[in-house]
Amino acid sequence: MKKLAKKYAQALSMVEQKSYDLSTGIDTLLKLPKAKFDESVELHVRLGVDGKNADQQVRGVCVLPHGTGKSVKILVIAKGDKADEAVKAGADYVGAEEMVAKIQGGWLDFDVCVTTPDMMGVVGRVARVLGPKGLMPNPKSGTVTMDVTKAITDAKAGKVEYRLDKTNNVHVIIGKVSFGKEKLVENFNTVIEALIKAKPAAAKGQYFRNVTICSSMGPGLKINVTM
Repeated sequence: MKKLAKKYAQALSMVEQKSYDLSTGIDTLLKLPKAKFDESVELHVRLGVDGKNADQQVRGVCVLPHGTGKSVKILVIAKGDKADEAVKAGADYVGAEEMVAKIQGGWLDFDVCVTTPDMMGVVGRVARVLGPKGLMPNPKSGTVTMDVTKAITDAKAGKVEYRLDKTNNVHVIIGKVSFGKEKLVENFNTVIEALIKAKPAAAKGQYFRNVTICSSMGPGLKINVTM
């Protein structure tokens, strides 16, 4: 049996096997032994849907009121005026076919990829690379748009995308341990509210099957969310 790291074992001993209310859960998470870096706080939600059915997909975006605490690198694939607009709006990388060629060569030093509709044919050449990494531009997430300024501003302000994985779970970063309780609670509630609004009409029974928060290096704490 694999031996647990001392700090993780200590943290695990401080977590009760129960469902916490959100306030107590965040308090407990913030009291756990800290890593030597500012850990992210993750939200993991198992939903009562079947993602294999097209009418039960859950996917969307929301802007966290306090951001994720992560510095976001943005690539914009566009030409002409839209490329100039992206530069002025603060995109980290801007280009067209040459950026797609870089991606084909293995370059992936960005967190968000934005493109204009007219460039989707070009971006489609690297769909098999970007798709599995969650980087493929999509109109539903606001990353295929003519309003590149808004897309860049939202991404830098803390826009996060949520979507089902193959096991009907959603995974979202809601901030950093250093944020403190109030900001983490507000970010948590923002994601939960977005998931409620995104509930498919075809979903039956209990929607939130399991809701867990954890720090990057810490154990999970179950949070009581009823719906």
